[in-house]
Amino acid sequence: MLAKLRERDFRITPQRLAILKILAASRRHPSVDEIYQEVRTEFPTTSLATVYKTIALLKELNEVLELGFPDGSNRYDGSNPSPHPHAICVRCKKVMDPELVNIDALSEEMSRKTGYKIYHHRLDFFGLCPECQEKH
Repeated sequence: MLAKLRERDFRITPQRLAILKILAASRRHPSVDEIYQEVRTEFPTTSLATVYKTIALLKELNEVLELGFPDGSNRYDGSNPSPHPHAICVRCKKVMDPELVNIDALSEEMSRKTGYKIYHHRLDFFGLCPECQEKH
């Protein structure tokens, strides 16, 4: 992420660097608000607009994957920005990245059967995570 910003001459502010670190290190697919709250622990004057602008820039550079949900909320994956499947808990909203074999073969098969040139895909599985299953 940082290298792409530098090669395109974008400013690397301490706040922007903190946002990049949160996205790169997070396996939990944080929301903008979660990123904002975490950045503000180190940089209390950071604006929500700074977080939104940084994420928009990273999306444009294909350095973060945005996961939109039916309720209008979004979560972001900066540790693995290429398309991949997700398992999403409908109760607690936890997002996991399961390793599935043959996902590339599925994309190729879709292209063969439809004639479409596939640019990207999104494959999400919705259910209850083990923790939520135990609670109810």
